[in-house]
Amino acid sequence: MSDGVDFSDMQRRMDGAVSAFQSDLASLRTGRASSNLLDPIVVQAYGSTTPINQVATVSVPEPRMLSVSVWDKTLVGAVDRAIRESNLGFNPIVDGTNLRIPLPELNEQRRKELSKIAHDYAEKARIAVRNIRRDGMDQAKKAEKDGVISEDDQRKQSDRVQKVTDETIKVIDEKLKTKEAEIMQV
Repeated sequence: MSDGVDFSDMQRRMDGAVSAFQSDLASLRTGRASSNLLDPIVVQAYGSTTPINQVATVSVPEPRMLSVSVWDKTLVGAVDRAIRESNLGFNPIVDGTNLRIPLPELNEQRRKELSKIAHDYAEKARIAVRNIRRDGMDQAKKAEKDGVISEDDQRKQSDRVQKVTDETIKVIDEKLKTKEAEIMQV
């Protein structure tokens, strides 16, 4: 819309806030295994430090198990040592050139902490959406003040801005509820 609120830009910005929220939630560790849990680990290999994903393949065969297939059998000990010394609390089980890593259960206190963090992420996303709503309302008021649109059109645009905002916040709340259920699942 050339006069009043640019709804496509507003929707794009709100979608951006939701996707940033989703990526924040994805970084929270739930009780499930994820192949990128081992990404920060580096291995002493070939005389230098090498990321684990450059000497082995990390996969998730079961929800609470990681499997690491080391490509060079001379590096199995180095990979095992790097995982144990990583302070992630993992104890790999060596099986030839494969390492199986059972994930420990999350305790109740840690689950509550993760749930609080998820709520903080959701509140930041809601604040971002409300700021975008404020910008949209200001655009509608300015267009009416400048005489570009009528008072009735300004009211219609403001109602539409509020409707889009409510829908976006509902999406954020649903994603939070899903993640919270995932975190609290025993």
